[in-house]
Amino acid sequence: MDHLPGDAIGFAYDAVAESYAVLLPNSSFEDSADLALINRFVELLPGRHVLDAGCGAGRMMTHLLSLDDTLDVEGIDLSEERVQVTRARHPSRRVEQGDLSRLPYGDGVLDGVLAWYSIIHSAPASVSAYLAEFARVLRPNGVVLVGFHGGASRRDSSHAYGHDVRLSVFGHTTDDIAGVLRDVGVETVAKLDRPARSVDPGPQGFVLGVRVPDAVSSV
Repeated sequence: MDHLPGDAIGFAYDAVAESYAVLLPNSSFEDSADLALINRFVELLPGRHVLDAGCGAGRMMTHLLSLDDTLDVEGIDLSEERVQVTRARHPSRRVEQGDLSRLPYGDGVLDGVLAWYSIIHSAPASVSAYLAEFARVLRPNGVVLVGFHGGASRRDSSHAYGHDVRLSVFGHTTDDIAGVLRDVGVETVAKLDRPARSVDPGPQGFVLGVRVPDAVSSV
C-alpha cells in the first residue's frame, strides 16, 4: 500500500487534535499569496453553500466566515476529535466526520469546495478519487480550491504535532492536479507554485477551478 488507509489517518489526527488546534489556531500561518487565492475563491462562488473539505480544527472555516459571514459553510473531516473541536468553535455549523472520497452530498448541490491541504496524505495514484468527488458535488460554475504540498515527493513521519503518530505526506504538482480536475469537469482558472518559506517543508501548490456546466467525468 502506497499510503495509510483513511481510518489510520483519522486515528492519527484524533491523537493530535488538541495540539493541532493550538499550533494552528487560525489562518495567520498562511502566506499572503495563499490568502489571495482564498479571496478569489469566495469572489467566484455562484452561491453561498460551501464545504470545508478536511476542515481540521475549523481554522479555515473561521477565515471563510471572516471574508463573508453570509456564507453557509459546512465541514467534514476524517478525525472525529477534530470534528468535535470545530463544532465547539462553530456550534451553528454542520460539521461531520467522514471520508472525502465519499462525501455525504448529492450531485451538484454545493457552490464551493475548499480542500486546504486535505489531499496531502493521498498518493498521486489515488488522488483522483478525491478530486472527482469534489467535482461531483459542485453545481455548474461551482468553485473548488485545492491547496497542497508541491512537487512529486513523499515524506514519512513517526512524530507530528508533539505526538508519536505515523503519517505519510505526499506532494503533488499543480499540472497534475489541474489535469485530474480537467478530467472530472473542472476548468482551472488559476495555479500557483509558491516557493517554500522558512516555515514550510518545501514548495507549495494551489489550483483554483470552476465546474464546467454539463461536464462529463472521465475518471
